[in-house]
Formats: sequence, C-alpha cells, structure tokens
Amino acid sequence: MSDDIVSTNWLEKHLASPDIAIVDASWHLPASGRNARAEFLEGHIPGAQFFDIDEISDTESALPHMLPSPEKFSSRMRRLGIGDGKRVICYDQAGLFSAARAWWMFKVFGHADVAVLDGGLPKWKTEGHPLEDGPARKPQERHFTARYQAMMVRDMVQVADALTSRSAQLADARSPSRYRGEEAEPRAGVRAGHMPGARNVHYATLLQADGTLKPAEEIAEVFATAGVDLSKPVITSCGSGITAAILSLGLTLAGARSHALYDGSWTEWGGNPDSKIATGA
Repeated sequence: MSDDIVSTNWLEKHLASPDIAIVDASWHLPASGRNARAEFLEGHIPGAQFFDIDEISDTESALPHMLPSPEKFSSRMRRLGIGDGKRVICYDQAGLFSAARAWWMFKVFGHADVAVLDGGLPKWKTEGHPLEDGPARKPQERHFTARYQAMMVRDMVQVADALTSRSAQLADARSPSRYRGEEAEPRAGVRAGHMPGARNVHYATLLQADGTLKPAEEIAEVFATAGVDLSKPVITSCGSGITAAILSLGLTLAGARSHALYDGSWTEWGGNPDSKIATGA
C-alpha cells in the first residue's frame, strides 16, 4: 500500500503510537444540512483532533476555504498537537470526500509524512473499530515548521495561461452534469459549465463501492479514459478545491509526477464574468 493511504486495520494497530497524529477533516456542502464538528462530538476515532477546513484557511478571502498563510497553518497545527516528525492520518465522515484536502494542505506546507485513511470513518465503523465521543483530547502543543510548496498550487492566471499554451491538462472533479453545465452551481453568482479544454474526471470514479480508493493501475486507467495523459503536467480543479484534492491523491497513487491544484477552482473561475466557459461534453 502507498505511503499516502493507510488501512483501517493498520490505524487501529497504531492508535497508541506517540508518532501518530489523527485528524478528522470532515467538511460538508453548505446545502447538506450536516454539521461536521457536531458529528465529530458524537463519535470519532480515538485521539483524533478536528481539522476545521473552513477555519484553517484564508478567512479574509471572498472565496471559500482558500489556503491560509504558512504562519496561520503552523499556528493551527501547533494547537492541534501536530509537530515536525509526526505521521499525520486524515479521515472524514463521508469515506473519502474532504480528507484529501487536508492531506494536500499538509503536503503544500511541506509536511510529507501524511496519509489518508482508506474508506474513512464509515469503513472504520462498519468493521467495529473503537470510537470515542465528546470533545477532542487536549493535545500538547508542538512545533510545526511550514515550508510552502508553490509548485503544488495554481491560481486563476496560471490556469488561464496553461489552458491557452496547453502547457498543462485540466482535470475537473465535479459531476458530469455540473461539468457539462446542465446542473446549476450550488453557489450564487457562479455560472454553469467548465473551463475550455478541461477534462471531466468525476472524483467518485476513483472510488470503489465501499468508498475505498481503486488500485493505482485502475486509477491510471480512469484518467486515461478521460483523456488525461499522466506523463504530462496536470492541474486539478473542482467546485471549491475540496474534491480536486481527491484527484491529486489519485494522481500521486498512479505515479503522476507533475500535478498541482487550482485552489480557487470553479467558484473563482465561474464567478468571474470575464472568464471563458464551455458547456456540453
């Protein structure tokens, strides 16, 4: 198994390890009616801390959960008891939805020793592994050094340049109906459609029926079928930078060497009246 994912059985065996830090990085779409923090209090993996994607962000940006500054990320990780030398395990309440965003954030800030729990909390519960409820245990603050990895992030200007010059491929993780512009976007003021030249790789196509990730060779085939060449640079995108990280995780597992994530994603692109958009397949 790749260093970027761990199994539920592996995690249970290492729950007591002092070198392991577990984060519940659950996040739900605003229209879902679900409260990730409240659900964390109802039940979480023992020792887990709640990783608040909306708060551990640039809260001054008009766009949702954009990357925070390295200083803010370091500060929040210290509060969660996550320091240099810790192996971080990220999971979420959906199986695999937002945990990959936290995984990607750790990578962006130079913490390479991070993995996603394959199958997440649903698989953990189904298999009868232990849970605890109530607030997270009070952690001991530790020193976290953030080293920003600019090559892993793209902004709107860089994406526009890449699409024009064809220097990188764009993989859109949204559903086919949203990609084609047949379904209204969940955020007001954001047009329907996709970036001209983008390929649709719905994040769910990387998952098996039980919510775990497909084997690396099958993930590579999913990208190839969508017209994405893993030997060339890829930029991942979605609605707001959450499920794009699932594609980034998939690309990593499939052995792609050059890929970055468009942090503003479709919320920024589709919300800009000057951006070119395409509809249909």
